[in-house]
Order: sequence, then C-alpha cells, then structure tokens
Amino acid sequence: QLQLVESGGNLVQPGGSLRLSCDYRGFRLDYWIIGWFRQAPGKEREFVAAITPFNFKTYYGDFVAGRVTISRNDGSRDNAKNTLYLQMTSLKPEDTAVYFCAARPSQSAIEIRAEATYNLWGQGTQVTVSS
Repeated sequence: QLQLVESGGNLVQPGGSLRLSCDYRGFRLDYWIIGWFRQAPGKEREFVAAITPFNFKTYYGDFVAGRVTISRNDGSRDNAKNTLYLQMTSLKPEDTAVYFCAARPSQSAIEIRAEATYNLWGQGTQVTVSS
C-alpha cells in the first residue's frame, strides 16, 4: 500500500527552527518525486519544496528565501530510512500552516511546483509559529 506519513509539526516561536519528516511506504523513491506543500487557514495550498531523488535536484517555492531545505539526509549514516526531511529555519508567523508531503511517480521535473500533478498525499502536520 502506497502511503505518506508526515510528522514533526509543532508550536515554535518566531525565529525558531523545525524539521518535518515524511515517511514513505510501498514504493521505491528512485522512481518518484517527493514534494512538500502547505496550506494556511483561508488560503490555497502552496508549493514549498520538492526533490527528484534520481538526480538529487531540489526545487523551492519563491517565499522560501533560503530558509528551507529538503533532503534525504538526517545527518546519520542510515540511508536505509524511508524518510525525507524538510528543515525550516528563521520561522515566521506567516509560515503557520498545515504542511503536506506529496508524491508522484515520475522522473520528469515538469510542473514540479503544481499541486495537481501529485497523486499521493499524506494527512498533513500542523506547524504553528507564534510567541
């Protein structure tokens, strides 16, 4: 069964950092693209970041400004983990949203920022940035 499970959301103060995790199950990452999207209350879902594991290219939303990193590396040597990470720093109140992990079976980066091109989604994890 194909599945994505996010975790790591929390309440954090402005300027703080947070690392979200996306556990993927039931497929090999080599043939899929993984992305992160977020949706704030009353707003449309927007693209945050994506990675093409077959060549390790990364893509980011315009608002990111160097504050976000998507990766497979958690700093350990255990590359067998079926997990991708979204490291966020210098968090702002406007970063408050539900963050979703998404995937699509493709080796092409065309329309990589388009929500509609992803056909597998996790349930989301809440990130709240507030003092």
